[in-house]
Amino acid sequence: MTPWVQRLIIANVAVFFAQQMLPQFATLWPHLAFYPPGALLRPWTFVTYMFLHGGIAHLVFNMLALYFFGVRLEMRVGSSHFIRLYLASGIAGALLSMVFSRYAGIIGASGGVFGVMYGFAHFWPRERVYIWGILPVEARWLVLGTTALALFGGFTGTQRGVAHFAHLGGYVGGWIYLHLLERKQGKARREWQQRVNAPAPEAQKLSRVPDVDLSRIHPVNREEVERIIAKARASGMESLTSQERTFLSHFSGDVA
Repeated sequence: MTPWVQRLIIANVAVFFAQQMLPQFATLWPHLAFYPPGALLRPWTFVTYMFLHGGIAHLVFNMLALYFFGVRLEMRVGSSHFIRLYLASGIAGALLSMVFSRYAGIIGASGGVFGVMYGFAHFWPRERVYIWGILPVEARWLVLGTTALALFGGFTGTQRGVAHFAHLGGYVGGWIYLHLLERKQGKARREWQQRVNAPAPEAQKLSRVPDVDLSRIHPVNREEVERIIAKARASGMESLTSQERTFLSHFSGDVA
């Protein structure tokens, strides 16, 4: 198991047992769950709601999905990017719920987990996932299908008690994070390639054809200078022989 998948599972299980076994937790619940009308007064709930669950089935489903999709994704993008994607997806789930489901409190790791599911489908779209262990479906179709179900459930009000917009927000957050990450990495690769392909200062100096005032050259040498300059402009300074560069250097101080 990868580092952050393991830590997240341990944290979620530990908080769940604290919910069940510590009576004091009942007083903390309203301060940790995400409730849109009071979210700006309790900004920490954009994150803390992700570690609360309403029952054992809720917890098990989210943790199994985190394990099956998260381990491979964390190995692909690295631990630091994985946890950032997870948190960004969970926060995006809260934000989307805040916009479209203003008075419904939400709990659960689904926002972050759905972001992880999107990340898996992003890199391995044709990978088969077995629903309930028996029904094979490609990862890309799983994401599209659950997106359609969340849209339908969120805007029709069916399946009450399910945070449909948190699920959708998880997908949106995962998409945004990976889009920005790949854009940044692409820019870094291009800059690195430019540095690798850029000629060394000495080569840049050699590749530049020097300016020579032909009117100041004696007619005896002018024709040879013109020939060498024409050759350099056509094929680059690198194409000149050492004798030609030496000869040209007599008429320009830029040639080495």
